[in-house]
Amino acid sequence: MNHKWIFGTVMAAVLWTGNFISYGQGPVWPGLNELPEQSNLPDLLTMFDGSPVTSVEQWQNERRPELVALFEHYMYGKAPAPPDNFSFTVDDVDPKALGGKATRKIVSLRFGPAGTPPVSLLVVVPNHRKRPAPVFLGLSAAGNHALMDDPDIPLTKAWIKNSYFTGTEDNRAHDSQRGKRSQTWQIEKAMDRGYGVVTMYAGEISPDYDGGFLEGVHRGYFSEGQERPKPDEWGVLAAWAWGLQRGVDYIVQDEDLNSDAIIVTGHSRRGKAALLAGALDERIAVVIPHQAGCGGTSPSRSDVGESVQRINESFPHWFNGNFKKFNDQVDRLPFDQHSLLALVAPRPLLLTNATEDTWADPVGQFDMLVALKPVYKLYGKKGISTTVFPKENKLVNSQVGYFIRPGKHSMGAEDWEVWLDFCDKHLRRK
Repeated sequence: MNHKWIFGTVMAAVLWTGNFISYGQGPVWPGLNELPEQSNLPDLLTMFDGSPVTSVEQWQNERRPELVALFEHYMYGKAPAPPDNFSFTVDDVDPKALGGKATRKIVSLRFGPAGTPPVSLLVVVPNHRKRPAPVFLGLSAAGNHALMDDPDIPLTKAWIKNSYFTGTEDNRAHDSQRGKRSQTWQIEKAMDRGYGVVTMYAGEISPDYDGGFLEGVHRGYFSEGQERPKPDEWGVLAAWAWGLQRGVDYIVQDEDLNSDAIIVTGHSRRGKAALLAGALDERIAVVIPHQAGCGGTSPSRSDVGESVQRINESFPHWFNGNFKKFNDQVDRLPFDQHSLLALVAPRPLLLTNATEDTWADPVGQFDMLVALKPVYKLYGKKGISTTVFPKENKLVNSQVGYFIRPGKHSMGAEDWEVWLDFCDKHLRRK
């Protein structure tokens, strides 16, 4: 795949005729038809106006903010600033969870304008440690109560997808669901390796269906009478990423957790949100989106797996309205997903996949990582250590890593072993 974006006379005309104007409140970007078609990947070290990026300072102060603004406008939508009134309460503590291996806490986060619902954290910390624990942070798919068979974990009151549990027909949490998805979040395995785990239910931040915006955090930020985001405002993925950042706000205040060793992860759609949160929030030390696919870690400019049009039609609530304009014109996108991955630099980044999950385009994801090498080189890092697609079950354990195993679209024990090995190395744990 050619990783160079060549700026032509069309782009020059767009720029110098005033279609891109910078005001005090931020840039005003060109419309869809004013963006030039580019079948190759946009060059990471070329500014929107065609000027080269030659230093870390220029990347941090100019190119990085520019890419963030582009993704906000054309794809994910712009989320609100961090809330001024963030607070939390520790509602319950079990110091002998998992047979005495761990301390389990239930924490309620409160933030945002009036009407913004609280979000519950499940916090599990290993007891046998000498210092604050490095911590995995992520979104649970079906409620925290499903991750441990613990009657004291509160049942979420938020909407739940019925297909996540056998016998659920009312989109609600039930006692019968407790611990039923514990295989996805290998909490005890993480405890055995010395890591903490913090999860929050994605549906408490924003429910995963089109039209559910008034049930989550969006409603506190809508204007009177508004029921869904405007074309450039935050979709559900941006809301989930924003919620994960509120989880970071908590972690940095928990003395049991190492605020310098926060690892964000997630599977599939939650992996997309994990990547977005990790790209935007530099307090996160390691980013591990798992099988995140289209709209996350795989290229939009690809004919393999899920397409931009398909994902927008199936999940119209995930992205902003502007992104839907690119359904059949992805070559006009002024970025690709390597641009989002590049925002993680110079921090450790790992993509994990499965051979049968072609819908997520594992090879395309690997190409995205190869394309990051110039940005990591700018920081004096090597990036990914190979340009050859790796064999199954072979972890590429460089600063930018990759792993693919046999199997399907899923999250389980084998994935956690790889994540833990990667973090052991890159967080320099003995």
